[in-house]
Amino acid sequence: MAPIGNLRYRPVRRLTQLYAGLVLYGVSMALMIRSELGLDPWDVFHQGLARQTGFSFGTVTIAVGAVVLLLWIPLRQRPGLGTISNVLVIGLVVDATVALLPADSPWSVRIGLLVVGIVANGAATGLYLGARLGPGPRDGLMTGYVARRPGRSVRLVRTVIEVTVLALGWLLGGTVGIGTVAYALAIGPLAQFFIPIFAVAARPEPEPVALRPTAPAAETA
Repeated sequence: MAPIGNLRYRPVRRLTQLYAGLVLYGVSMALMIRSELGLDPWDVFHQGLARQTGFSFGTVTIAVGAVVLLLWIPLRQRPGLGTISNVLVIGLVVDATVALLPADSPWSVRIGLLVVGIVANGAATGLYLGARLGPGPRDGLMTGYVARRPGRSVRLVRTVIEVTVLALGWLLGGTVGIGTVAYALAIGPLAQFFIPIFAVAARPEPEPVALRPTAPAAETA
């Protein structure tokens, strides 16, 4: 996993891509919230907590991200700059965007918000993961658990985690609907499409220097 200071290779491209992706991710979440047609599992959980606690959606997103990041410690995961930024940036952006978008839009507008939000979320995922500066705290929790438990399926672990947070979020009052199903069906193909487009190539290894053979020393009489 990329350490926080690993920015020697293509730093401008990677930092620009990282923060563009995180900002777009927060905007995409806000679009889905305003669609009122259902959210992805983690955001159902965030919304349920926000409704129960009275805190803003973005504040809850930041708090949950920080708690999940603490769970990396027993898994011996190292956060990257992208991981820390993910916790802070997305929550701030989603609150700002929700404040700018009108509520109670017509049905046709809400469908448009949902579709654009899901596609933008896939593109944002490709941008920030492609920067190779560390995954988000929730993705890192999943991959870290699988790494510490050989033989466990990534798909199974992710499914268990997301079904659990979805159920808890629904019980807390989060919005589950057609958008939740659409996101579950679309996000995998979208991420698979966008990640290769935005992936920054790994830093090339330096070629080994060939040593010239030394000429044998001249014999003396």
